[in-house]
Amino acid sequence: MAKLSIKTSKKKEVIDITDLINQELEKQNFKNGVCHLFLTHTTAALTTADLDPGTDQDYLDAFEDLIPKLNYQHPHDPSHTPDHILSSLIGTSLTLPVENGKLVLGTWQRLVLIELDGPRERQVVLTML
Repeated sequence: MAKLSIKTSKKKEVIDITDLINQELEKQNFKNGVCHLFLTHTTAALTTADLDPGTDQDYLDAFEDLIPKLNYQHPHDPSHTPDHILSSLIGTSLTLPVENGKLVLGTWQRLVLIELDGPRERQVVLTML
């Protein structure tokens, strides 16, 4: 198991973490199997995405439009309840195949962390099987 810290710099952003995860797989000398990633936060998410120029903002705009503007009841801070909802919908974990020490992804796929309530320091736990 490995734990990685990722610092975000904006309130909302899409961060490509593909190379960071591949570097950690190399550091751990993990060659073949599956890598499970778990984000230990409730206002961020993990997924795969096509990151052509501008698509990061397209994702953020679309996510914002998915969540209705309601009078949320969250006692801590109702203003970031939509961030919690999006984190749940997108997800905080992924399991990806690894071959020859690298994540197996499609031609245009990148592994991304989606920051919904930053800037913050986020933790990703990797379990390699």
